[in-house]
Amino acid sequence: MKLAFIIDPIHQLDPCHDTSVALMEAAQILGHEIWVTQANLLSVVDSKAWAILQQVELAPVQLVEGGWIAANPWYKLSAPSFTSLEAMDAVFMRTDPPVNDSYLYATYVLDYIDHNKTLLINSPRGIRGANEKMYALQFTNAIPETIVSADQHLIRQFLAAKGEAIIKPLGNKAGEGILFLQAGDRNFNSIVELSTLRGRLPVMVQTYLPKAKEGDKRIILLNGEPIGALNRLSSGSDFRNNMAAGGTVAQTTITPREYEICTEIAATLRQDGLIFVGIDVIGGYLTEVNVTSPTGIREIDRLDGTRLGEQVISWISQTLKN
Repeated sequence: MKLAFIIDPIHQLDPCHDTSVALMEAAQILGHEIWVTQANLLSVVDSKAWAILQQVELAPVQLVEGGWIAANPWYKLSAPSFTSLEAMDAVFMRTDPPVNDSYLYATYVLDYIDHNKTLLINSPRGIRGANEKMYALQFTNAIPETIVSADQHLIRQFLAAKGEAIIKPLGNKAGEGILFLQAGDRNFNSIVELSTLRGRLPVMVQTYLPKAKEGDKRIILLNGEPIGALNRLSSGSDFRNNMAAGGTVAQTTITPREYEICTEIAATLRQDGLIFVGIDVIGGYLTEVNVTSPTGIREIDRLDGTRLGEQVISWISQTLKN
């Protein structure tokens, strides 16, 4: 197969952590061609999607004393080539958020790929329709009590009823801008003003889940099926469990309740073309559905001795044959 990955500049990626690199490595190990490009290198010509692509050759990371070690240099690129994306068997959209104008325009370009010729992971329409905070709201049996609003009065009422809550900007990633609120906090007005840009942007407000102290579980789903999980724990100096906020990771298993959540959302994910997804679960509640560039493969493989990247690539190969 020929596989294209739309990523951030490759020199900025951490090969010991980045899931995109893990997927590319897996494809190379299984004998496939890997090509890379960036969102700003996409074009539409004659109503078809094209990209400036470079073939990449990777030096796979090695597990040494429980940690990944990368070669230096860890990749080699070919000369750029202006190529139709329909020449690829599959295209991964793996640009990191935020989902800004540049990101959205890239998904519009990807709409001009014939889906009968090339598999898109994930569907550009699916990505556009799945804000990673808002998407979970449709699964009412799986989520904690939640409101989305820019109205300070409504947010104050919710907080007063719950006592404690978490406020989340709708467009951020990696725990950025998430705040813990308590009823009676004298900074409440300022916090809401800053988070909502003085009432111009809605935010998500969720009842605080005390189980967050035991971790925030990331579960990786492939075509709606859970294939691996890890538990993220706060550093102790920050209530957030995100790795980007200094959190650590620990081995875990998927509970019966978490399997129920995966089953509840699977059909909707498939319908929306969201093939490779990372969901976040705290205390048996779904809190986010990550569809842009979900991460966690490197950590799960290190903790569990798995090869999830190869599982993903093998699934794509089998799907394209059917």
